[in-house]
Amino acid sequence: MVSFEEELERSGKLVYRNVGVSMRPLIKQDRDIIIISKPEGRLKKYDVPLYKRGDQYVLHRVVKVCEDSYVILGDNCLRKEYGIKEEQILGVLTSLVRNGKEVDLNGFGYRFYSRAWYFLYPVRVIFMKAKSLLGRLVRRCRRAR
Repeated sequence: MVSFEEELERSGKLVYRNVGVSMRPLIKQDRDIIIISKPEGRLKKYDVPLYKRGDQYVLHRVVKVCEDSYVILGDNCLRKEYGIKEEQILGVLTSLVRNGKEVDLNGFGYRFYSRAWYFLYPVRVIFMKAKSLLGRLVRRCRRAR
């Protein structure tokens, strides 16, 4: 089996179906095809890099570009990752295919989504924590019966 790094080195791009939920609602597991290409220069805010954390491949969004690293956050995550270095970056999302149609990553809809979704991050954190707390309370009530 060829690794992501080997495929990117060999062909310059990587085409696969996403696994995981960290980039929902933008990218859904087993539905969307993503195309990752080798980055050209430094990433910009709102780019979606594929990077390696230990033995794990991660696809999350850049929310801040620092002098020597990036702050990265999955669209469906609560915790930002700090200190992601350039050498961890394998590629960047250059195309997304949903239901056989390509999503224009330079189009207004996608750009609006990526900025609005991050702008709403504080609200999403509150909502997701409240949802988690409510779920725990419901489970406790059910066990107490």
